[in-house]
Amino acid sequence: QVQLVESGGGLVQAGGSLRLSCAASGLTVSLYTMAWFRQTPGKEREFVAATRWNTGNTYYADSVKGRFTIARDNAKNTVYLQMNSLKPDDTAVYSCAADGGVVLSRSPPAYDYWGQGTQLTVSS
Repeated sequence: QVQLVESGGGLVQAGGSLRLSCAASGLTVSLYTMAWFRQTPGKEREFVAATRWNTGNTYYADSVKGRFTIARDNAKNTVYLQMNSLKPDDTAVYSCAADGGVVLSRSPPAYDYWGQGTQLTVSS
């Protein structure tokens, strides 16, 4: 049984930093494209960042480029999202996802497994 469990969310002031973690069980993160998405009420789920399984290349939404960093620790089977220079617009539920496909996608339907999400609130 595959499980992705996010942690690290919380309340932070604008300009601050936070690191989210996604601990995986039942799958090996080094064999999957791992991604972070976020969603706010009434809006569609939005791609944030991804790291490709075979190359380790990373991809970011324009809105977070230069502020967020996705990384994986294969030994811990965990994926991280380091978030710096946080803005109120970053407030959302953040979820990690795993895609076993060959081509990296920024579209949620492409992802096979999802975590339950963790809330990030950035105050102004």
